[in-house]
Amino acid sequence: MVVLGLVVAEFNRHITEQMEAAANEAAAEAGVEIRETIQVPGAYDTPLAADRLARRADIDAVAVLGTIITGDTDHDQVIANACAQGLTDVSLDRDTPVAFGVTGPGMTAEEARDRIDKGAETVESAIALAEDR
Repeated sequence: MVVLGLVVAEFNRHITEQMEAAANEAAAEAGVEIRETIQVPGAYDTPLAADRLARRADIDAVAVLGTIITGDTDHDQVIANACAQGLTDVSLDRDTPVAFGVTGPGMTAEEARDRIDKGAETVESAIALAEDR
């Protein structure tokens, strides 16, 4: 059985909690265990939590969820770039699949709500990557 770790960014929690629920539902439907869920303040903070899960022998893959909504500056792009690069580094450094389910940047809150299904899609990706190992 595939065992996943899940990282969920709390910033924009009104959206990420729904992404998390979709992720848990997808895991249950697939018969996959999410052994541990780590909540972090925001998307920028996800690589450290993903690394901690990826180090564990009992975790086959990590799914990371968050949403980055645009503001008045380019800060959303800075956060998204750092998050994506950090998670890529974790996956390559640990040789453990890290599925990227962080939506944005450049989205409105409405566009982010329209992407809640990315929580389930990210778990499905993590499962596929773990099974291909």
